[in-house]
Amino acid sequence: MNMKISLPALVRLLRWCGMIVVMNLSLSVLAADPTEVTVYADESYPPYSYAENGEAKGVYPAIFVKAFERMPAYKVKIKPVSWKRGLMLLETGQGLALFPPYNRPLERPYITLSEPVLTEQVVVFCTENVMKTRKRLSAWPEDFYGLKIGINAGFSVGGDKYKKAVKESKLYEDQAPGNRSNILKLLLGRIDCYANDRLSILWEIERIKADGLYAEGSQAIVETVVISQELAYLGYTNRDNGRYAYKTEFSRLLNQVLTEMKKSGEVQKIVEEVLSR
Repeated sequence: MNMKISLPALVRLLRWCGMIVVMNLSLSVLAADPTEVTVYADESYPPYSYAENGEAKGVYPAIFVKAFERMPAYKVKIKPVSWKRGLMLLETGQGLALFPPYNRPLERPYITLSEPVLTEQVVVFCTENVMKTRKRLSAWPEDFYGLKIGINAGFSVGGDKYKKAVKESKLYEDQAPGNRSNILKLLLGRIDCYANDRLSILWEIERIKADGLYAEGSQAIVETVVISQELAYLGYTNRDNGRYAYKTEFSRLLNQVLTEMKKSGEVQKIVEEVLSR
């Protein structure tokens, strides 16, 4: 049986069919599986990034977990590895990204950096007694002449002027194995000040308190001057030769999310939560 359709009816039918096609395409996009992505994390850099029972922990993993939740097109796995291996994966193009490198373009030309995530600061904490006997502790290292400064063994902090002052015995350097040793010595007054990464010191102080080692009667310790600071990033390989076709869009979205998180104060809130655990 022949069936005649008027022109207006035909237009309506075609529009209806077009809507069905668009709806089906939209549903297909929504139903598409997210792209699986692996991002590597330093396994030995507490409290910023470290491994615990094979799982990435610390400040940066906490920040990135929140960021990746806002990127539903990607299913991101954070995998802790040694720093040396992480850099090798980026240099050879076998890994997409690693956190948290600093900006070292001459040293690491194979890395392209994200939006900065955090500013890491090396600071000096001093005892309450020192604070009472000094008019000011703001110029480094001049205001600290005559004091005993604790540092972690094998670490190079303080800068050239500090090293020169130590060599000339204008101030005195005392080395200990790590954060805990130096902080306990500071609490007991065996050193006057301690220079190291700010968050590392604050994190270890909380752990000392939790372990009941912050003895009653210990003198207070006070943060004084910032010696140096570094911006930390998520670093992407630029040696993948197109292996990660989604890299440009992934990095664009992540930069946008990180910018929003910093602007809203969420990044700082995450830092405070991690340090208080």
